[in-house]
Amino acid sequence: MSHSEGPTLQPATRVVAGGRPRPEPGTPLVAPITLTSTYTADGDDVYARDTNPTWTAFEDILGSLEGGQALLFASGMAAITAAIGLVPTGSTVVAPVGPYNGTAAVLAAAHAAGDLAVRWVDMSDTAASQAATVGAGLVWLESPTNPLLDTCDIPAIVEAAHDRGAIVVCDNTFATPLCQRPLADGADVVVHSVTKYLSGHSDVVLGACVTAPTPHGDDLAGRLARARLLGGAIPGPTEAWLATRGLRTLSVRLTRASRNAAILAARLAAHPRVARVRYPGFGAMISLEVTGTGADAERVCRAAHLISRSTSLGGVESQWERRRRYAEEPPSTPDTLIRLSVGIEDVEDLWADLTGALQA
Repeated sequence: MSHSEGPTLQPATRVVAGGRPRPEPGTPLVAPITLTSTYTADGDDVYARDTNPTWTAFEDILGSLEGGQALLFASGMAAITAAIGLVPTGSTVVAPVGPYNGTAAVLAAAHAAGDLAVRWVDMSDTAASQAATVGAGLVWLESPTNPLLDTCDIPAIVEAAHDRGAIVVCDNTFATPLCQRPLADGADVVVHSVTKYLSGHSDVVLGACVTAPTPHGDDLAGRLARARLLGGAIPGPTEAWLATRGLRTLSVRLTRASRNAAILAARLAAHPRVARVRYPGFGAMISLEVTGTGADAERVCRAAHLISRSTSLGGVESQWERRRRYAEEPPSTPDTLIRLSVGIEDVEDLWADLTGALQA
């Protein structure tokens, strides 16, 4: 693959230039989909559960953006599970109160089974988070959190965790490497639901882990790759190719969506039907708490015509939902909270749809 995504190029250029075949006469500009289960003997590639060139294109770009070594997984949950599995049975894990409910479910099940001891901490409280790292084997960060959009002081918590010998994993799905780079702040592993902003078109399910460019990070990368190989959590080549194509436009998509979100967050904060707006000041995610009850919030979501009532995020289209409609959503999520993923539509059309739904 091309190495034109080097450190001298800006991220907006790397997403376009990275992961390309070497520019030799007659070669394709775009890395092709490699559909195979095995390879001719005596080469670098042996079996497709271990390697596929279609994965490499995506991994090259994401690794360059995050500043580490990327591994593509079959889903975000596969990446999360592999990262949690970096610590042995009996370890203590520090995790944020109110994280992504899939992460919460995995950790809660491991805690109930006695496999892990989980300490739930308000990560926006830096001192409490630092104190909780004593005796921990793994510190799980999510900044902003899903769906409360709380942020944390990543460098300060990482420093405390490393002083105690803990591995630090940061879920960077909401921020993306265009807004923050946790590896540069000292984290050991970054996790992504590639399904969301990185692929950006609501048409693939994939995940990724990115490890730090250090000897310790290299060791973790090897362990994660083995977990992917033996667990069979490998991405399909067609999905990997689609994700790479989507990643090419990450910068322009996120720029447009973030600008829309900033405008809408300010307007929503002044709307009489909105009790609270949660917006971290960057990115394209907003969580709003409407006045009234959970049933009122459901009616608001159903009243929209342009904004899709659906459970994902990070696509070109705007999507929202009341999160407590799911039984597995943590009780820390308010009953009237609506998570809004702002898309790239015209902002005035989005505002008209929002105001109409709120007034309905």
